[in-house]
Amino acid sequence: MTALENVKLGLKYRKLPKEEEDKIARKMLEIVGLSGFENFYPKQLSGGMRQRVAIARALAAEPIVLLMDEPFSHLDELTAEGLRQEIYQMIFSPETNLRAAVLVSHNLNEVVELADRVYVLNGSPATVVDIIKIEMERPRDPRDPQFAKYVDEIYKSLTPIRKKLGKEGEGEKI
Repeated sequence: MTALENVKLGLKYRKLPKEEEDKIARKMLEIVGLSGFENFYPKQLSGGMRQRVAIARALAAEPIVLLMDEPFSHLDELTAEGLRQEIYQMIFSPETNLRAAVLVSHNLNEVVELADRVYVLNGSPATVVDIIKIEMERPRDPRDPQFAKYVDEIYKSLTPIRKKLGKEGEGEKI
């Protein structure tokens, strides 16, 4: 399927006229920075572009809660920043159904930028080993000392996990 057809999959349950589906799908592709790529097939898109198509498809469904597992991991930093801002705007916009997002990420800066509450997980099956509430005004500035404090707090929460996984001093990589 083309990028446009792929995004329209998120609209099928709504049983909209074809013209309305096209309009919404094109708008979602525009939001994720893929205007002009509507007729491209996955093999013609980079990994990051395919990731953006997936985000556009999810947003097209007008979810109340958006579930995201490493959604920005294959994107360059500028594109990832733009998408984070778009999702942030949608979460806090009264014009959308979106009210919350659950984000799985290993990028601590991304977590502090977007999250209100961080659940640190460990083990298999995963269990919550710490909960950190982020109490900062929005939008959040990564240069703010408070921002750095939260990044450090999350890192420290992860540190005991790393020590338990291997013997200290052996230079293990986790």
